[in-house]
Formats: sequence, structure tokens, C-alpha cells
Amino acid sequence: MKKGTIITIGRQCGSGGHEVGKKLAAKLGVPFYDKELLRLAAEQSGLAPENFDMYDEVPTSSLLYSLSLGNYGMAMGQYDMPIHQKIFLAQFDTIQKLADKGESCVIIGRCADYALAKREQVINVFLRADPKARVERLVQQYADLNAKKAADQMVKTDKRRAAYHNFYADTRWGSPDSYDLMIDCLKTGIDETVELLATYAALRFPD
Repeated sequence: MKKGTIITIGRQCGSGGHEVGKKLAAKLGVPFYDKELLRLAAEQSGLAPENFDMYDEVPTSSLLYSLSLGNYGMAMGQYDMPIHQKIFLAQFDTIQKLADKGESCVIIGRCADYALAKREQVINVFLRADPKARVERLVQQYADLNAKKAADQMVKTDKRRAAYHNFYADTRWGSPDSYDLMIDCLKTGIDETVELLATYAALRFPD
């Protein structure tokens, strides 16, 4: 794979997106950014790290967070912008800076596909899976979740991610037209999906 190639991964809850992304980055020998992106954005922006955890992939249409719009961050000295927008812009800027370095990496979610829309060496992937398979995976991963709680969490998380992405980006979360590849990775297999993506990246942007 050519140096400077960035792979963005959108994912349904329970589809294995984090595991695929982490293993893919390890296989390619490149940095992996999921929650790590929040820490990096906090460092670069000067905003409190807890704000990034609170507003991570949170849609502005959520009533809970709409009630928080008056909570303006002080670190950047900006009083005319809601904190959730500052968080988005800080992440957007951090993703751009990662691309400017010319290094390859794998980025999970956070509208990275939109932030890098004008870049050429980008592969946008969406990982999905059958709802039943995702519920089973969540139950296996988290001891405190039964099938009902897992299903509720899955639906809420997907709605939140979709609303967040669709608010900021000009593409639709989970739409085939928005991605280079869509894979049911629980049917394909986690490790097999990693191999598939690594092969595709090498074919798409060869050394």
C-alpha cells in the first residue's frame, strides 16, 4: 500500500469495527485512531478531554445535548460557538493534520470520510452485520448485557452515529453510495475482513 493512504471505517454497533480497524492498522504497520483521536484532538485544541468523551459522535438534535448548548468552552476563548461544534471542529482539524503529515493510518468513525473528502489517497469503508449476529457479539463482549439490553444499546448507538454523521457530512451514514466498500464482517469473519481490506488497499494504492 502506498505511503499516505488513509482508511476510514464507519461501522454499525456490534459489527466488529473497532477490532477490524485495530488489526488492520497492526497488519499494515500504521497508526490506529479511535478513542486515540479524541485524546489527540484535546491536546491540539486545548479543550478539556472530558468534553470529547461527553460529545463523542453525539448528534446536535439530541434533546439532552441540545439542552447543553449554553455550556460554552472557555479554553479557546470563543463564546459564540456551542461546545459540541468546537469538539467536532477540533476533531476535523486533527484529522486534516494527520493527512497533512503524509503518513498512512486507520481512522474509526467521527466523520473522517467527510473530513478527508477532498483527499485522493483515502479508502472509505463501512462495516455492517445482521442485527441478530451483532446482538450475540455484544452479549459475548460485555458480561453486563443480556440480549434485550444489547439490542437496545445497538439501536440507540446506530441512531446516534447516523444522526451525528448526517448532520455534519454531505453523505449518508450507511448508504452504499457513501463508501468504497461495504462488508458484512461477521459473515466474512474479522480476520478475513482485515485481509480483504489490506488486499484492497494494496490494489487501490500500490507502492
